[in-house]
Amino acid sequence: MTGKFEIAVFQGDGIGPEIMAPTIEILRQMSDASPDYDLTFTNAPAGAAHYAQTGDSFPDMSMEIARSADAILLSAMGLPDVRYEDGTEISPQIDLRKKLGLFAGVRPVRVQAGQSTPLALPPGKEIDFVLVRESTEGLFHTQGCGEVLENEARETLLITRDVSEKLFKFTFDLAEERRKQGKGKGHVTCVDKANVFRAFAFFRDMFDAEAKQHPQLEANHAYVDATALWMVQKPWEFDVLVTENMFGDILSDLGAGLMGGLGLAPSADIGLNHAVFQPCHGSAPDIAGQGIANPFAMILSAAMMLEWLGSRNDNDALISDGSRLQNAVEKVISDGNSLTRDLGGEAGTEAAASSVLQEVLVA
Repeated sequence: MTGKFEIAVFQGDGIGPEIMAPTIEILRQMSDASPDYDLTFTNAPAGAAHYAQTGDSFPDMSMEIARSADAILLSAMGLPDVRYEDGTEISPQIDLRKKLGLFAGVRPVRVQAGQSTPLALPPGKEIDFVLVRESTEGLFHTQGCGEVLENEARETLLITRDVSEKLFKFTFDLAEERRKQGKGKGHVTCVDKANVFRAFAFFRDMFDAEAKQHPQLEANHAYVDATALWMVQKPWEFDVLVTENMFGDILSDLGAGLMGGLGLAPSADIGLNHAVFQPCHGSAPDIAGQGIANPFAMILSAAMMLEWLGSRNDNDALISDGSRLQNAVEKVISDGNSLTRDLGGEAGTEAAASSVLQEVLVA
């Protein structure tokens, strides 16, 4: 099915624009070469730098651009020395999650044969699992609004049936799709702390109810502390994990560590009608403007966007190109000839991205 798709682009702060530019160039060339889809891009100003210039961190116009787009591509956001008057960080990405109902934070963790990792993987073992993090409530519910008294402080963890049921349906559907594509074993793990907190027992009950709707898939539970241990000891055994917001925030960084760092960690925040795709890393203002930033996580996030657009719109070309782009990045990383400094190489941003483009063109 041929289709035209409008992509809202948030350029980001710090190194954000530097890694976004080559990513858009790769997407443009892939789009131009395909008779089956056409991508167009619209910039949506937002972020800390925009706030410093205008006093507005997220203009209404940019929200409308995002809301009307087919997908949203967002680069690294925030600057440590630019904050709101109350001292809190400027985070348009969190505003997007809440306003667009992006309840499913998708964090893939992949270490393929030949790719460097801090772990000593046993022969024949590869890592390929997905962590699904609830992204709108949990322990982040009272973000910036917790109660602080003279001798104590409180934050409120919120888990709702409405969001959790959507989250678990999304997760099981994802596991089924991975199983059909040969990427996963059809195994879903609920990560919680149900032995201590009633809220997580409630969370687990809803997971179990959804699991009954998918008898073709295997479902089990794991406490979050044990999961952290097993992610180091035997990460190749995981397929799809689903968890609360704060637990997911922590475990996703552990997953990035397995891959070699945040520079290789893509992500998506997905709701019923919208999705944002962005790298997990920060804006790294200390290296901004030097041309040495790692573009791989941004490009991998764009690959996730292509696959999501293709699945959502029954467009096999988009799905195929998303996989092709992901494979191109992984090939460049495995070859080791165009690695950026954070990965032990000497390549700059443009050289690393150009190597990915060349792999895409010959694939």
